Amino acid sequence: MADTPPAEPTATPFADLDAFAALPRLSGLALSADGTRLVTTVATLTPDATRWRAALWEVDPAGRRAARRLTRSAAADSSPVFAPDGTLLFTSARPDPEAPGEEDAPAALWALPAAGEARVVGTRPGGFSAPLVARTGGRVVVTSATLPGADAAEDGPTSDAARRAARRERKVTAVLHARVPVRYWDHDLGPDEPRFLAADLPGDEPAAGARDLLTWTDLTPAPGLRHLEASAALTPDGSELVATEVVAHPRGDQHVRLVAISTADGSRRVLADDPEREFGAVAVSPDGRHAAAIAESRSTPRRPPTVRLVLVALDGSGVREVVPGREFWHAAPQWGPGSDELFLAADEHGAAPVFRVDVATGQVVRLTGDRGAYSSLQVSPDGAYVYAVRSAVDAPPAVVRLDARTADGLPHPLPGPAPAPALPGTLTEVTTTAADGSALRAWLALPAAASAADPAPLLLWVHGGPLGSWNAWSWRWNPWLAVARGYAVLLPDPGLSTGYGAQFLARGWGAWGAEPYTDLMAVTDAALEREDLDATRTAAMGGSFGGYVANWIAGHTDRFRAIVTHASLWSLSGFGATTDAPWYWSREVTPAMVAANDPSAHAASITTPVLVIHGDRDFRVPIGEGLALWWALNEHWDGDPEELPHRFLYLPDENHWVLTPQHAILWYETVFAFLAAHVHGAGFHVPDLLR
Repeated sequence: MADTPPAEPTATPFADLDAFAALPRLSGLALSADGTRLVTTVATLTPDATRWRAALWEVDPAGRRAARRLTRSAAADSSPVFAPDGTLLFTSARPDPEAPGEEDAPAALWALPAAGEARVVGTRPGGFSAPLVARTGGRVVVTSATLPGADAAEDGPTSDAARRAARRERKVTAVLHARVPVRYWDHDLGPDEPRFLAADLPGDEPAAGARDLLTWTDLTPAPGLRHLEASAALTPDGSELVATEVVAHPRGDQHVRLVAISTADGSRRVLADDPEREFGAVAVSPDGRHAAAIAESRSTPRRPPTVRLVLVALDGSGVREVVPGREFWHAAPQWGPGSDELFLAADEHGAAPVFRVDVATGQVVRLTGDRGAYSSLQVSPDGAYVYAVRSAVDAPPAVVRLDARTADGLPHPLPGPAPAPALPGTLTEVTTTAADGSALRAWLALPAAASAADPAPLLLWVHGGPLGSWNAWSWRWNPWLAVARGYAVLLPDPGLSTGYGAQFLARGWGAWGAEPYTDLMAVTDAALEREDLDATRTAAMGGSFGGYVANWIAGHTDRFRAIVTHASLWSLSGFGATTDAPWYWSREVTPAMVAANDPSAHAASITTPVLVIHGDRDFRVPIGEGLALWWALNEHWDGDPEELPHRFLYLPDENHWVLTPQHAILWYETVFAFLAAHVHGAGFHVPDLLR
């Protein structure tokens, strides 16, 4: 088919990038102890459209009342959790009306009673995050960043506040590291360290004007980075905190064990320590006897990890797999009310259904019969319902209620803060078979107008991870923005994808340029057999590992008219030592693996126009990867420099993702301009703010 101009955007919010950025974004759930109140977090665009700001909303668990907004502030309100008496705790950096002039204050701990106004109940120089409250009593545990030399004093020369002030006054930002890691995703680590602090909520109404109502006990006075990004849960009476703890190994390696920390004096005992497994997603049973957790096995160059649901006895008597041999990727278990059942959502064949697991027998019942991806599970006190956030490739996150006793049921939507936006097309599925006989599948998002008479150009989008799946809604990689502009978007799960069994994942382990690549080409071929797709107008895109694959595609085929590669790995030998978690990647990215799978070795073969996108604050795939790729594209172009077909969108203040609204809009504007130029031959239109 001859080239035609890109389609005019279909009239939905996805046709207008500003309208898309303004759509409310829902996440997370908290359920009160009596099951009558359900709270979620909703992020909306600020009036100046430069950031998203989160607020707390209440959703009626019975589905009879409209959702109502609980909090309003100039800062984000997050991490809601209910105390036993119904008080809602949350963290916020909003200015305290009783302490004016604190516009840049760190996140404080706030309390919102069932009737009354929110008020500050605790502050720290390093702020608070991830509050936990015991099921009974009023014990609360928070995480707070604290300088390593600071003691428990609230003020004085040895306090955290004094040490921070001294660094600030002398304009010192230096950090002295003792071991890896030194960075994490998008921020430098140190000089402060995450500590667990415990306190008891006041039982009486505070006196007028009182602040910092809680007296904190430092449970981890010299933690180093042992509790970086820790998963933790309190025992029902709040006497112990069950938490993950990093254990350092020689040669820069590490693993994660499970410990119990007394909330009275900080004494600790080891519950589960296996150098061949790492524990996470901790949940303590209502009877206080066990902790459910997810245990990921240690990978090797030839063996990918497994992810199992385990039960850890809090009396120290051992660990057992609840469902021997079954994988539960990206799961976070939640207990039922009787300590005999667990509920969790996990990847499965392009979805993430909810499962009920009998702890004694290991019997697994799938509760959801649709193709949704569920998260943030909350179980009602009587065990009759599971509340969850449901999304899908074609549905943004929304709060739903599930029948906890019915297999393969359908979700009951609860009235939420905003209706779902109309989509500019439909979602279908593409299936085929790989050369080795493995079943392959992909989601295909189709424009409403695509037909045999007017076939749509095809965009192949490769997911990141690599241990992941296209099964949920994505605000960052949203196919419907492309669909609104007339493109069909193919979302495959190739080898290394989760939810298809251990063998399917293993096909691509240590062989990134083999089955993941050939699977993607096979699924693309299958999709292009459709009469409503145009095989002559195709492009490929990917971010992170998907960006690696985009680079590999660029060096191994010229079948696509354009390649977009975001936050991508280019030189595997350089990436391993500079990423924020080198010990993890070194288990798979060995010298032999690099020799067989390095995209940079095929730079001279690239003839397809490539759009490189990279953020300078990306510490998972450091900016050096993007710079090296950009140089290689220039180095191997021997034509007129003014005719270089490649482009580099550099984002100095963004990280592995693109988290600010206007940069996200520019990201899509640039991508669609690049695709229009090379897929449609329309000429490259530079977005206005980049001129």
